[in-house]
Amino acid sequence: MKHMWRYVVLALLATAVATTVAVAQEVSFKDPVGDDNGPGNYTYPTDKVYQPGSFDLTSFKVKVSGGKANIEVGQNSQLEDKCWAMQYGFCVQMVFVFIKTDASAGHAEGLPGLNVQFAPEAGWNKVIILSPQPTSRVRQEVEQKVAKSLQADVIVPNRVAGSGKVISTRVDLKDLGAGDITKWGYQVLMQSNEGFPAATDLLTRKVNEYEGQHRFGGGNDADCDPHVMDLLAGDGVGDKSEADAQHTMLAYECNPDGTSKKLATLTMVYVKK
Repeated sequence: MKHMWRYVVLALLATAVATTVAVAQEVSFKDPVGDDNGPGNYTYPTDKVYQPGSFDLTSFKVKVSGGKANIEVGQNSQLEDKCWAMQYGFCVQMVFVFIKTDASAGHAEGLPGLNVQFAPEAGWNKVIILSPQPTSRVRQEVEQKVAKSLQADVIVPNRVAGSGKVISTRVDLKDLGAGDITKWGYQVLMQSNEGFPAATDLLTRKVNEYEGQHRFGGGNDADCDPHVMDLLAGDGVGDKSEADAQHTMLAYECNPDGTSKKLATLTMVYVKK
């Protein structure tokens, strides 16, 4: 009987450890509703395909299971899947998930078309692109437009799916790197899928001074403004103050000739201990 109780206790301890590990393998953040305005004054394109809330990031989750990282990005509108012949359940959104896995190193520059940089302590190590474009095209664009020094750290998933208000994908955990995902830093940028991007832009939609049928408004006609509608900020708990933190990160200044005087500078969001 004594031995039986010993096995029971050991089994309970093993279950507790397994539960702790499972919890440690999930990361979840929230973002306030209604802050899909970039630095505070960006507006949507006028075409009806861009429904209100289409670029309003509301949640982000990473869960590890069976050597895979399952990623979910929530936004504040039912996904539209009947435009532009896209086949993955969504069509107007494009999401960039930047991850800092190494506390001592990382890339400061953003990707082409975003017009952002990362603070020295927030350099990213991996970025996952969630696009409704065919995987082959996204990879080709990465090869043609992303600096060679960054390409190895850009992950284009084999499959991305949209359903309801969530865009999701799965990537191999080994492609992200070793470590505890609850200690990594994250930044999620909401952009728009552009099938006819500028020559140097990575399938991203521009922000101009005035909105147009397929252009965001409120920015600058040159390339000195951040082309980002929403992102994670603060503690990533969905507090209203995080909208102000977003506006601060995306603040920018342009020179008279349209070049950048002050580039929008981003930080990472971490799990609050």
